[in-house]
Amino acid sequence: MPQIAGKEIGPIGYGMMGFGMKPMMGLPLDTAQAFEALDAALASGCNFWNGGEFYGPPDNNSLVLLEKYLAARPEGTADKIVLSVKGCFSHATMSADGSPEGVRRSIDGCLAQLKGRKSKIDIFQCARRDPNVPLEVTLGVIENEYVKTGKVGGIGLSEVRAETIHEAVKVATIAAVEVELSLWSTEILTNGVAEACAQYGIPIVAYSPVGRGFLTGQFQTWEDVEKAAATNPAVRMSPRFAKENFDNNLALVHRVQAIVDAKGGGCTPAQLAINWTRVLPRLSAPLKQKMPSGAIVVPIPGSSAPERVIENAALVDLSEDEMKQIDDILDKFVPAGGRYPSSVPINT
Repeated sequence: MPQIAGKEIGPIGYGMMGFGMKPMMGLPLDTAQAFEALDAALASGCNFWNGGEFYGPPDNNSLVLLEKYLAARPEGTADKIVLSVKGCFSHATMSADGSPEGVRRSIDGCLAQLKGRKSKIDIFQCARRDPNVPLEVTLGVIENEYVKTGKVGGIGLSEVRAETIHEAVKVATIAAVEVELSLWSTEILTNGVAEACAQYGIPIVAYSPVGRGFLTGQFQTWEDVEKAAATNPAVRMSPRFAKENFDNNLALVHRVQAIVDAKGGGCTPAQLAINWTRVLPRLSAPLKQKMPSGAIVVPIPGSSAPERVIENAALVDLSEDEMKQIDDILDKFVPAGGRYPSSVPINT
């Protein structure tokens, strides 16, 4: 089993961003269903949870939900959860704040929202690097004022360039690097990020392993996208869901579905996509989409539906032949549209 910040976690984690989607649009969140989804994650062995102070409005984000959940569950439930939290980023201004004041405001606010239900945040990471603040200043505050005092278990990096990883390990111990990795987002395999993580033994936390739902096959027509966009801002804002890009990207889904159909055994497109990220480091066959030897990848699919959580948690074996088929598909596929709108900073 992989470890993060000295704690054993399941091979597949759990992303909590989905719980903030409806509140961000002023729509009510079904708390009872959310609690069932969280229960399903723990029961399925997905004990590494990834939340954020901006996953939802300030008074109804993933930390508020988690506090309510822990208050309603037996004592000791919190100890089963390894919690990673992203902060120091404003969706309102689309900017990072890695200043000492910004870091303190963010971490102190997150701890206050948890109300002591967890003794500490296991991993804290700035959602983006602040280009206006030296990295050693930002990480120094987290290390000296929060890690050393036991309020935070370890430091993570999020959406970073390889250069940032090489710089960060010189000033702090890095517990994890969270980056996007999926069948249509393979950049870390060629831009040095995966290589840097393997070099330093840093686990890769792979977010959006099912491409914000696109790779599950649930979007077969443009009308499916329009319906989802009404309650899901991630779909609405993603260039890869744009009408002019839809048909190109749907072709990848159809190619993946063909492998799923041939595989049989009840495997779903989501399970294939998630487990592709997990299996990559263990392959010996020469692939174009190659994860460096020794890398550790923990995918963190997210869903607010309990049945989807259980589906996403399944460990599915993929043969080297199946991985080769996927590799051949990806070699010829170029996703249409960027990962984010131009207003959102990436690879900081």
